[in-house]
Amino acid sequence: MTTQKQLKIAVLGTGLMGSPIARNLQKKGFLVHAWNRTITKALPLQTEGIQVFNTPADTVRDADIIITVLKDGMNVQQVLEGAASTIRKGTILLQLSTIGVEAATSLGALAEKIGLIYYDAPIQGTKQPAELAQLVILASGPIDKRTEVQPVFDAIGKKTIWVSEQEGASSCLKLALNSWVFSLTHGIAESLTLAKGLGIDPQLVVDVIKGGPMDSVFFQSKAAAMLSDDYTVSFSIENAVKDAQLVVDAAKQFNLQIDGANVSLTRFEHALKAGHGDKDMAATYII
Repeated sequence: MTTQKQLKIAVLGTGLMGSPIARNLQKKGFLVHAWNRTITKALPLQTEGIQVFNTPADTVRDADIIITVLKDGMNVQQVLEGAASTIRKGTILLQLSTIGVEAATSLGALAEKIGLIYYDAPIQGTKQPAELAQLVILASGPIDKRTEVQPVFDAIGKKTIWVSEQEGASSCLKLALNSWVFSLTHGIAESLTLAKGLGIDPQLVVDVIKGGPMDSVFFQSKAAAMLSDDYTVSFSIENAVKDAQLVVDAAKQFNLQIDGANVSLTRFEHALKAGHGDKDMAATYII
């Protein structure tokens, strides 16, 4: 416990996911520094003992571990390049964002140039699991430092899956999982739409599935959101478009035929164009 309290962690990105991650690290006794491009999103963390900085460079100064929870690979790379002058060689980088295959590999090259020990560790889960420290961490990186990063993962998640030593392997797995999640979301939306359009109460779809082999917490949550017209964001349509595009790009890069991924992207794009970008991805139901 004493060792954990001495570790200084810089969290870059304190949005929907980054803020609860920073809070949970602070609760576990880590010394947490934080930065966000929109500073007002980070300032509330100060009341919980987290020091907020105006620049990434100041945030990472003397940090033992840097955590990035940013929108995409380009943002991760730009922020780290901007902070490079104050990063100590041998600092550990935990990249938690969904950035795709190419960006994960490019980030590995940048980390080597700066002198960072790089772990590609995208997180599986949305706002509520982040708040409850119930995320699943998909981690790839060198074996020799895993004992140092595991307590950090334990502070924010319920489970860590060590995927590979190869950089970017976890980002590949994350895309496969996101493809499944998106298919489920669209499947729920279309099933309810079909029932309603055929003159059947869509709640009956939920009633039939409930308690059976097709039931899940995810199904119940998204179906309830759709039927109650409550699109409080856990994972936004805007982010769904970004991540669905990464899935499609990866499939093209590796010459894979996954027709549903293209349809999934198109459906999310329709929702975005209809003005639902800031709503939860369950809003695919209302396009």
